[in-house]
Amino acid sequence: MCYSRSFTEAFPFYIAAKQQLVKTSILFLFLAPMALFGQCDGDRFREFTFTDFTVTSNLEYGENVTHQGTAEVLTLDVYQPANDAETSRPLVIFAHGGFFLSGSKNGGDIVPLCQDLAQMGYVTASINYRLGFPFSNLEASMTEAAMRGVQDMKAAIRWFRKSVAEDGNPYGIDPDHIYIGGVSAGAYITLHLAYLDQESELPTYVNLANPGLAGGIEGESGNPGYSSEVNAIIGIAGALGEVDWVQEGDEPAMLFHGDEDSTVPYGTAIQLILGVVAVTEVDGSSIIAQRMDELGIEHCFETHEGFDHVPHANNAMVYDTTLSMISNFLSHYICDVELDCEYRELAASLDEVTHGESFLLYPNPASDAVSVSYDQPGMALISVFDMTGKKILARSIRSAERVALDELANGCYIVELVAGERRESKRLVLNR
Repeated sequence: MCYSRSFTEAFPFYIAAKQQLVKTSILFLFLAPMALFGQCDGDRFREFTFTDFTVTSNLEYGENVTHQGTAEVLTLDVYQPANDAETSRPLVIFAHGGFFLSGSKNGGDIVPLCQDLAQMGYVTASINYRLGFPFSNLEASMTEAAMRGVQDMKAAIRWFRKSVAEDGNPYGIDPDHIYIGGVSAGAYITLHLAYLDQESELPTYVNLANPGLAGGIEGESGNPGYSSEVNAIIGIAGALGEVDWVQEGDEPAMLFHGDEDSTVPYGTAIQLILGVVAVTEVDGSSIIAQRMDELGIEHCFETHEGFDHVPHANNAMVYDTTLSMISNFLSHYICDVELDCEYRELAASLDEVTHGESFLLYPNPASDAVSVSYDQPGMALISVFDMTGKKILARSIRSAERVALDELANGCYIVELVAGERRESKRLVLNR
């Protein structure tokens, strides 16, 4: 269920507006002459600056073999601010959760962040990576699954840099400003990519001769010859196999974790599968943050007090905090503003939420029904997904209709509109 202090307090970016009108490039030049990016004007990268986003889906960024030795094509989706004149923008690449057994780039733990950060002016991407591991010698199997994910994320980073060098920069990114983030298993990938950066640090039980692990830390998932370095990372409910892998001078981090997480340890504890099968001891976000304090590595750490695993995926208040703090953290490195590790309410107004929008859900939060409208003739398909990505409702509508939700429990959902070749999605809160 989505808990909040009150929805007008805890979900201001969705109840009111998510967007501000785009500032002109002339205004950018006057407001931010000292910024690292010419676009930095105090709003872009920190507020909802764009009224919409575009998504390019199922782009192939690499290929490798699974733990079973079968070939798998690796794909990602790219989100960009709609009608943005800038052509050199920071990139944030996300990896979804699912314990290396499930999940996808379309997951509700990742997609809203990609969409909202795109409307703040970033280019974002959500990747699929190789899933699965054998259920024998779980300590080795799960570590090797994380390493395959690291290899795939590195290939995605290289793919974007290659697109700049060889393809004319089709996604309008700055290859010197690439950031990565992940949720749960995706956070394992993100953390291990940043801090397990020497093959000599690999545990002895990791066998690089096993299927899909050739090439070591960099791997062979594609796009060799380009750097896989990143500027900073975002880890949501993740852990490291060994906190000592974090060394002085390593990448800065924005960390989030619920202190009652029963899936990924908040501190140092045994990682379990399905809450019962012991895998190995890991160091969670609180231990990583302590290590960074000791080494003087710049970071922010937000404890979601009293919350279990990945609360931002189904709690409006926590999502609001997560998005706000991510934008604070990233803008520090992009716009050379002071690092702010505190919650900051995102600016919005009621008029802006409907200005120029072509797919509307209202009211939001809803109780027993929601009105759906779109500016396109003909029929459309509306699908409702829970935050695990499971489809729980689907129906056809025409132009504007009211959709009953009386059989759904309170909580957060993703509503997807498909009309011809058009596909859009929005987050919906149900609160009776």
